[in-house]
Amino acid sequence: MKQLFVTYVEDSYQLTTAGYAALIILMILSLIIAATIIHHDTKKKRFDTKQMIFCAVSMALAMVTSMIKLYSFPFGGSVTLFSMFFICFIGYLYGPKAGLMTGISYGILQLIINPYILFPMQVVVDYVLAFGALGLSGFFWKSKNGLIKGYIAGILGRYFFAVLSGWLFFGEYAWNGWAPLPYSLVYNGCYIFTEGLITLLLLAKVAPVKNGLAYVRKLSVTES
Repeated sequence: MKQLFVTYVEDSYQLTTAGYAALIILMILSLIIAATIIHHDTKKKRFDTKQMIFCAVSMALAMVTSMIKLYSFPFGGSVTLFSMFFICFIGYLYGPKAGLMTGISYGILQLIINPYILFPMQVVVDYVLAFGALGLSGFFWKSKNGLIKGYIAGILGRYFFAVLSGWLFFGEYAWNGWAPLPYSLVYNGCYIFTEGLITLLLLAKVAPVKNGLAYVRKLSVTES
């Protein structure tokens, strides 16, 4: 059964056509379930068409900018053109539920487009949990300076799961003399925190960017 969905190539598994189809179906089902849950949440505003459009656009921007790599590390991970920000931004706009679901959907999309599969749990940690954690930004959506706080929370969440994955599944790649956990802490910190620092400087210091994002937020919550 496993060979139907994945095939072994060199040192990892890659998805077959059936595997890609299954992932696409899973992503569509996830989005339907998310929309249904949010629609029936009577305590919060309905997840309307405008919100879904903003989420879809942000995911598209995150995917495109993730392909613009300022630096790529040899065993995975790269400093991209602010790709993590676009997922965190949805949490800032609409709260944790929308942020987490957008992050999980984006992780599944990353798995479809650029899969690296060793074990089932590695896939869950690397793609679903790590990218989903970017949606932790949503817990600060009503806070003062919530965009900065939320972004920090989101990248720390991704860092946690990236470190966990490196420790559990990629320890054999540790540098000579390094134990798996310290190696994973440093290795994953290099690309996540480098991109995070660049993004935070842009958000905090460049006035046109701050003003533009404030306008987008105002637009995102304006009634149609």
